[in-house]
Order: sequence, then C-alpha cells, then structure tokens
Amino acid sequence: MRSLTEQVIRNSFVNCSKGEAKRLAVPRDLDSRPWDDLDFLGWRDPGAPDRSYLVAERADGPVGVTLRFPSAQRGFLHRSMCSLCVTTHPGGGVSLMTARKAGPAGREGNSVGLYMCTDLACSLYVRGRKIPDSGIRIEESLTVAQQIERTVGNLTAFLDKLYV
Repeated sequence: MRSLTEQVIRNSFVNCSKGEAKRLAVPRDLDSRPWDDLDFLGWRDPGAPDRSYLVAERADGPVGVTLRFPSAQRGFLHRSMCSLCVTTHPGGGVSLMTARKAGPAGREGNSVGLYMCTDLACSLYVRGRKIPDSGIRIEESLTVAQQIERTVGNLTAFLDKLYV
C-alpha cells in the first residue's frame, strides 16, 4: 500500500458524513507505518472504544470505512478466526465489525459486518511481522503471496457489499 496523508485519509471515507470524517481520530504515526507491508490501513479510535477505521486502496482511489464493534468481548477461553486473514485469536482478538453502507442504504440504517482481527493488523499477521496473542499462527499450505491475495480478496468482497 502506498503511504497516505491525513487529508487523503479523511477524504476517503464513504460511509460517514464529511463532518464525521473531519472529526475522527487519525493515527499520528503515519510516517512510521510499515506501508510496504500493509494491504490496508486499520486503527482503533482511542477516544471511542467501540469504533475502528479502515482505509484500503481501490481502483478508483482510497476508500475509508468507519467500523463499529461490541465493547463487550467474548470469554478468554474462546478462540475465533478472522474472516479476512484467517488468523485465530483467543478471547476478544476477533470482533464482529459492522460498517454502515454507503449512500442512501446507509442513511436508512443498513450495514454489513465481518469478523476481523480486533487490532486490524491482518496484513502483519499474514506476513509474520506480528504474532497473535496465542503465540502461534496456523500453518497453511498457501504461500505468503497467496495468503495476501486471499486477504485482499476477502477485503474487496467486504468493501463491495458497502455499495450494494
């Protein structure tokens, strides 16, 4: 992924108002992000524990999405799998993230959801740059390049649902 500026990030959001995009918390460490290892930029809002954001590159430019997830997490004995990167996590490491749809459907309250790594570090897990809290990642027969392709495909499918 190419590096993004704060203004490009704010302008990319498709499922919130311009005012909401102007007020949302953008990471202050954009210069130090591992952009070459990211398939998308994802972060949690430090001021709103039930809110996260995701920005992905698409053919027509960056697309930003506001996400909500339940603040109450499952028990720590439970393991869940991320639907994007297929990484398993114990406890609250995976959350159902919901995004309001873009356009009129979103204004009517329609949304789509997907189980994702709560920290949105899918790109780093796939590349082995970050280790899940469990200390292990399930070994797959797919190459890292194939896992990246699968993750991007899963993300694209999720983002496509925002416009339907």
